[in-house]
Amino acid sequence: MISPLSSLSVPWSEDMFIDGELVRGESSERLTVDNPATEEVFADFPAASTAQVGQAVESARRAFESDAWKNRSLRREVLLTMARVLEENAEMLVASIVREVGTPVTLARALQIGEPIALLRAFADLTMIDRDRALGIKEGSPRSDATITYQPSGVVAAIAAYNYPLLFMATKLGGALAAGCTAVLLPSPQAPMSILLFARLLADANIPRGVVNIIAGGIEVGQALTTHPDVNKISFTGSVGVGQQVMAQAAPGLKRVALELGGKSPSLLLPGVDIDSITDQVHARYLRNAGQGCSSPTRILVHETQYEEFVELSQRAFSSLKIGDPWDDTVVAGPLISAKHRDRVEGYLERAVGGGGKIVAGGGRPEMPNGWFMNGALVGGVTNKSEIAREELFGPVGVVLPYQTVEEAISIANDSDFGLAATIYGDIATARGIAPQLRVGTVMINGWIPRQDKAGGGFKMSGMGREIGEEGVREFLETQFIAWPEPA
Repeated sequence: MISPLSSLSVPWSEDMFIDGELVRGESSERLTVDNPATEEVFADFPAASTAQVGQAVESARRAFESDAWKNRSLRREVLLTMARVLEENAEMLVASIVREVGTPVTLARALQIGEPIALLRAFADLTMIDRDRALGIKEGSPRSDATITYQPSGVVAAIAAYNYPLLFMATKLGGALAAGCTAVLLPSPQAPMSILLFARLLADANIPRGVVNIIAGGIEVGQALTTHPDVNKISFTGSVGVGQQVMAQAAPGLKRVALELGGKSPSLLLPGVDIDSITDQVHARYLRNAGQGCSSPTRILVHETQYEEFVELSQRAFSSLKIGDPWDDTVVAGPLISAKHRDRVEGYLERAVGGGGKIVAGGGRPEMPNGWFMNGALVGGVTNKSEIAREELFGPVGVVLPYQTVEEAISIANDSDFGLAATIYGDIATARGIAPQLRVGTVMINGWIPRQDKAGGGFKMSGMGREIGEEGVREFLETQFIAWPEPA
């Protein structure tokens, strides 16, 4: 069924949001945005200039140093206002996400709009927590008392990836503002439009000037933002390669950095698990959003005695998990973000097959008149050392890897440069015993469980720092020790 939102007109905005005002970009660089399902160019506009980057940072600095922003109740109200703006404009923002990213409409409602609303409200509650700790009297010479206090990091450069623009907006701005920081938000140049639309809506909400600034641009704008001397903290979500560049740019100023980078997450199916009941959801988890998710569990570990059954059931699953028009309520995955990215993902498949692997389920492209679509694919006949099992494809492709013992499965799961997330299917008590042995930041048992109090983030090449929940606020706080002599 085609969603009625498909006919909704989206009043796109191409303006930046700097110091409480909507302003046009002033750079000679232009940003071009396509609809990945139709290949239609629907936006072409000037990026922010480096001078405007400076203006945005200066605005955030003034707001951060203002007495008003030290008021927790004001910060809470701003976060609640942002949640309200999303909620009141939910249908229009869903339509913008579907057109800009190609996310299927049902997933867009849940993860691109519903989850950000819930996160912002959770951060609003976390704003009011007093985290300071009294250490008490310590005898000595001199006798002393002391406290541990937590101070906001300062001005935050928040840089979001293209796959979940409004979700990343909520996780980064939510944690930063709850901690007492102010921010300059830079969306991906591949998907800036939904965030710029949100910026226009936010401008009408009359939040304090400079608390949130939103700019758009490419590499030059990003570098100007991360190297600006008045930026104290950088929060980046994206690829490992760009994350390394961000770290390098932050190094001369010793800026604090939080990075949520790539993943090659495992799904560990424990021996004897009911394969028939879970196969569809195992594949749906990494097929959704066309596989463009950092935590997508694309390495599927199956006991050797159940391997053939899993492959057979996967063929059935791939025939029922629909790929196509993102406006169709029954579609699981829409297009990839660009033709270039689809070519990249298909290149991994071609090399895997050329090296002896086999597409055991799915494959090819759906019959669509336009758009950068590809069917999901499951690859067998490869090992965990194969390229397709090592590198993040960011596409709708999984690999199935047989194991003999649970110990071997744990070893395979941990044998990765990444450590973002893992899923375990099977007996809960057994799975909970295995979870601490996995070198990943998030472990989900028997499916994905959305929680606004989680601590998202990864081990190893998947990044550093945490987002969401209490840890997501502490990421934007600095620890301060205060001591004084205390008379006997």
